[in-house]
Amino acid sequence: MLLALWSPKGGSGTSVVAASCSLVLAASGGARLADLDGDQPALLGLASDPALGLADWLLAGPDAPSDALARLTVDAAPGLSLLPAGKADPRDAAAEAGASLGVLLRDDPVPTIADLGRAGAAALEAVIEVADASVVVVRGCYLALRRAVRRSLVAQAAGAVLIDEPGRSLAEREVADVLGVPVLATFQLRPAVARTIDAGVLLARPPDALTRPARKLLGRLGLPGREGVAA
Repeated sequence: MLLALWSPKGGSGTSVVAASCSLVLAASGGARLADLDGDQPALLGLASDPALGLADWLLAGPDAPSDALARLTVDAAPGLSLLPAGKADPRDAAAEAGASLGVLLRDDPVPTIADLGRAGAAALEAVIEVADASVVVVRGCYLALRRAVRRSLVAQAAGAVLIDEPGRSLAEREVADVLGVPVLATFQLRPAVARTIDAGVLLARPPDALTRPARKLLGRLGLPGREGVAA
């Protein structure tokens, strides 16, 4: 199972949603987090960014050996493995390489959450297109929605995640109407969430403000989420 999370605009919270979903899945039997945006090592509080990662695999082309992915894998937490982005630029990779990566991740028995950031490259869009499900992550603001409706990938999405910020007037109903897809979960942007991320303790103390909507999102997509996972 491959769930692709992406956003039409940088800074929308895609990496936080991806990490939260991965932690819930990890506690429910194991998961893999495929980082194609580059922020997951810092977000998960790892000591350093791995030098090699998925971007390097993509640049090797669609015939890159599948067993190389195992050599790139990092143990991030009990039950959670991380495929880091590396330091290469995935925008230089071909769409065929992205499709090949997506198929490998999709067909593996370990459920995989892919963090694709803005997905502004052919290879990254190809990963989304072959995923079992894709979800667009948006903030309730005009600019984010304006960019989203211009992306053909939105029409293929299973739904959206809304990052709700204080002071925003657009709610789930308005976002769903604009995008033409259902809002599957809403993540509330709260000070406790920011403090957890800034302190680098997301792995140790994931806040309920993240785990609860992550469970809801996974449940609506037919993925497991153990109710005991909380902080």
